[in-house]
Amino acid sequence: MAVPARRTSKTKKRMRRGHIKLNVPNLQFDATTGEYRASHHVSPKGFYKGAQVVKPATTDSDNA
Repeated sequence: MAVPARRTSKTKKRMRRGHIKLNVPNLQFDATTGEYRASHHVSPKGFYKGAQVVKPATTDSDNA
């Protein structure tokens, strides 16, 4: 059975685990809608770079 000859130090262990972390989503404030959105993505209301590029989907409750 493979057993390490020496104990792994705290520094070496933490350097190895340095990439194991949560990623913060890259959010930008959209002045047109006043909401935050992901960079280089269309906002939930259909705006991109200040212009309406997608019509928002209408639901059945809007038509009633």
